[in-house]
Formats: sequence, structure tokens, C-alpha cells
Amino acid sequence: MEKSTVKCANCEKKFEEGFEFCPHCGQKSNQEVTIKVLFYNTISNYFSFDARFFKSFIPLMIRPGYLAKQFLQGKRLLYLHPAQMYLFISVIFFFIISFTVTDFADKADTALKKEREEAISKMKDSISDAEPALDSLQIEKMMKPLKKNQKILGLNDMDLKKADSIMTLERNKSSNINTNFGYNSKKIDSLIEIGADEALIYKEMGMEQDANYITKKFYVQLLKFHKNRGAGTIITTFFNSVPIAMFFLLPLFALLLKIFYYNKGRYAYHLVFSFYYFSFLFTVFSIIFGLNMIWDIPDWIDWLVAFSTFFYLFLAIKNFYEQHWFLSLFKSGMITFVFLLMVIPTTLILLLGFSFLFY
Repeated sequence: MEKSTVKCANCEKKFEEGFEFCPHCGQKSNQEVTIKVLFYNTISNYFSFDARFFKSFIPLMIRPGYLAKQFLQGKRLLYLHPAQMYLFISVIFFFIISFTVTDFADKADTALKKEREEAISKMKDSISDAEPALDSLQIEKMMKPLKKNQKILGLNDMDLKKADSIMTLERNKSSNINTNFGYNSKKIDSLIEIGADEALIYKEMGMEQDANYITKKFYVQLLKFHKNRGAGTIITTFFNSVPIAMFFLLPLFALLLKIFYYNKGRYAYHLVFSFYYFSFLFTVFSIIFGLNMIWDIPDWIDWLVAFSTFFYLFLAIKNFYEQHWFLSLFKSGMITFVFLLMVIPTTLILLLGFSFLFY
């Protein structure tokens, strides 16, 4: 008796009826499109969110260095691939932290805009209440009778020079108030209020006429910041640049491991370790940020958890590289020291500069 066959909707090849999956391409033979199926397929295809993730998650959290060691020993289908785990957990981390960054950016923008409005209000009040500053013509007018009656008043040339210097100094006091950026904030606010040409404003801010592109870009962004105090936008741009920076920081961390363990395998081995370690870091900080959004956890607990990541690194290095605990502690300390005090600050400074120039 001939067995009935069905045709696969994906590869269009025939196979015996009753098979749950197509033996040719592996697609499920009869799968109605539902919300559950749609989202499960999406997540599993792009992030491998399947049983391997749950098998990998617990060892990642409680067995430092275990997953990296298992991967290098050839067990690459039992646990989630290190790069896939890093990608999936980092997406969750940056999604959670985005809420905190947005809230912080809004508060920063509100505070700085309020500060600018108060500064402009005070400037207008001071202009209306203060006596008008002396200009060059007024100084000359006041000096003229003194010079004319110099002999009658018993004044010598030195006395006249002192009088002229005093009046000139008083005139300059009102127009020589600079901000931390090195320009007269009140004068810039006045030019903005009257709608002055931006070229004039840039000149008053200190930009030279033959400035190069980077310098011009800096003053454009500086004026934008002065107008709307866009700290929040800079913070958001900075945060958006961090995921890109991580693709450089992680390989640099692996490079440090290669330097300290140059005889423990090729660079790719250390990269596997780094993927799993950074996955652990993102998991821990995702939990901390997530809990802080619900409850206000005491700062000492946050710092204790942050410090525990170094203890995890020490155990992971000891288990993965199989060296004596003292040598592992020393090397993990040196790697952390170099990474935190040299690599990360340099990257953050570059990111901050990039965020300011392109926010």
C-alpha cells in the first residue's frame, strides 16, 4: 500500500504524511501563523532564544569561566554561542537603561533651560536698573574741560592720564564678564535676543575668521548649546554611541587578556572569554537598573554588586586559564586597573567629544 505524502510549503519537496518536520529543510509541517509562533520564530532566529539560552544562563551566573571553557572544548551546540548571548543580553541592557537615560536627559534640559531664563531675566533687570556705561565719546567729553583747565586746577600730565585710565577701566568692567567658555555670556544673550547674524555671534564668542572645519563645528555646537542648553541631547547622543563603543571595548579587553596570557591560546580564545564575561556584566547591570526603576535600592548595595563583578572576573580567570589563585588575582587586578583607568576613560572622552560635535 502506497503511503500518502504531503508537499512542504517551504522547499516544495514531498515527504510522508505524519512527519512533524520536513526531512529536507526542517520546517514544521503544519504550523498556523499565530502571535505566539510569529514572535517565537523572530526571537529564536535572531537571538537564539531557545532551550540553549536557559541552559547557558545559570552557568553564566554561578559558574565563572565555565561556558568559555566548554565552548573551547568543543561543546558548541549544547550552550548558546558566546556572540549570540552577548548580543541578546546587550539588547536587553540598553533597552532597560534607555528609560533612565531619557529621564535624566529631560531633567538636565529642564534645569539648564530654567537657568538660562533666569540669567536672561537678571540681565534685563540689571540693564534697566544700572546706570549706562561710559563710552569713548563720553570719556573724551569729560576729559576735555580737565585738559582745558589743567593749569587752573593744578593738574599735570600724569594726573590726566590717571583720570583717563580710571574712566576707561570703569567702562570695561561692565563688558568684560566672561563665562567658563571664555566669552561674554551676557553679550551673546543680547545678540541672540536682537536676532543678530550668527557670523557676528561666532566672532564675539572668539572664533577667528579663518577657522578650520572642526573649529567652526565646535562653535556651531557651542552656540546651539548656549541657546537651548542642550545637555539632555548630548547625554542621549552619548548613550546612543555607547553600543558602538562596546564593539571596540570588548576586543580591547580580549587584547589585554592576550597580553597577560600570551601563551594560553590564540586571540580568539580570549575573545570567547570576553563575550561571556561582558554578557555577565550586562546581565548584572540590567537587573540592578531594572530593580532601581521599581524600588530605590540603597547605594551601598549597588556598589557592592558592582564590586562583585571583579570577584567574578577573578574566579572566571582562575577557572578558565587554570593558574594559581594568587597569580590569577594579580592578573585580574592589573587587567581591571588598565581597563578602567586607561581604556574606558579614553573611550568616554572620545565619545563625549563626538556627542558634543554631532548632537
